Amino acid sequence: MTQKGRIIILMMDSFGIGAAADADKFDNLGADTFGHIAAAFPGLKLPNLAALGLFDAYRTSTGKELPLQRGTPALALPAKYGCMSEISLDKDTTSGHWEIAGAPVLQPWGHFKPDYPSFPAELIKQICDEAGIPGILGNLAASGTEIIQIHGEEHLKTGKPIFYTSADSNIQIAAHEEFFGLDKLYRLCEIAFKYAKPYNIARIIARPFVGEKAGEFTRTKNRHDYSVKPLMTTVLDKNCASGNKVIAIGKIRDIFAGQGISEHHPASGLEEIWNVTLEQIRTAPDGSIIFPNFVDFDMLWGHRRNVEGYARGLEYFDSRLPEISPLLREDDIVFITADHGNDPTYRGTDHTRENVPVLMFGPKVTPEFIGHRKTFADIGQTIANHLGLEPMSYGTSFL
Repeated sequence: MTQKGRIIILMMDSFGIGAAADADKFDNLGADTFGHIAAAFPGLKLPNLAALGLFDAYRTSTGKELPLQRGTPALALPAKYGCMSEISLDKDTTSGHWEIAGAPVLQPWGHFKPDYPSFPAELIKQICDEAGIPGILGNLAASGTEIIQIHGEEHLKTGKPIFYTSADSNIQIAAHEEFFGLDKLYRLCEIAFKYAKPYNIARIIARPFVGEKAGEFTRTKNRHDYSVKPLMTTVLDKNCASGNKVIAIGKIRDIFAGQGISEHHPASGLEEIWNVTLEQIRTAPDGSIIFPNFVDFDMLWGHRRNVEGYARGLEYFDSRLPEISPLLREDDIVFITADHGNDPTYRGTDHTRENVPVLMFGPKVTPEFIGHRKTFADIGQTIANHLGLEPMSYGTSFL
């Protein structure tokens, strides 16, 4: 089969554009990642995202105008633009990514209670016995950057790893990268993944850190997620089955548990992820899906409620967009979207249930306002349509 260009999905992890219609079910009424950042930094400069329709997508989502100037873009490519709502039953990373790939999560994930002790005693005993560890610290819902300051010194003294969770479906395990050891931490997470299966938990997350005392502990870039496999066929699976490449950059491979992925390129930080993404666009063959996740928006600025960091990250992301243009082939399509919200002005430190932008551009894209899409899966269906794959079970193509 003759392939028709390539697909590039620029995933701005957590970049919500206003509370979803069902935000009240998540206690997220009033959440608005982009709107609240724009209000805090009215001088925010995003000329290229504006030219692609981001401000119009925001107005479609919220009915509000942004207090920002559009500026003069350096990227001049035709675009389709609108916003999307999620039909998956949770607001987590896994659900958002899978739904974009055409596989919404229509059954609820299991969750652990937020207060101490979060995890069932039987589960912890099974994990500790097989891993040969003397017990755990933490055992509640917490901020990952804060809990290592609270328990880091005791961890160094006792060898007990730090277990915690969040509003998402996960167990997060923090341990010192040098004292405890990275391989030992990864093995511990594999054991936890096995015993967490009956609880229907989406991810076990390894959170290595370094430092010698409270106030100085910092997480490293060697995070690793152990995820369940998608519950139905994704567009990534279909593209691999057709003999084409799916190139994962950053944490994408972990989110899909390696399924539907033909190449993995590790990268962290906006600059490195951009550099790796551009290199893959230069060389990837026709029919490829190139899929980076720009995790800093979520991990560094959303969860840590760092409004200024998020704003500066948006400006940096926008400034790199023009570099894509000369690398695109005639039939290539680029998507810019997000998997959920994470309003850095909102209470708590968890994700927020929000609509997300869908911006689609490329040399031969027909400019069009595509309105408010009912599901993230419309992207997966559009990708299948463009690459000549069998249609997905969910979503409507806007090609």
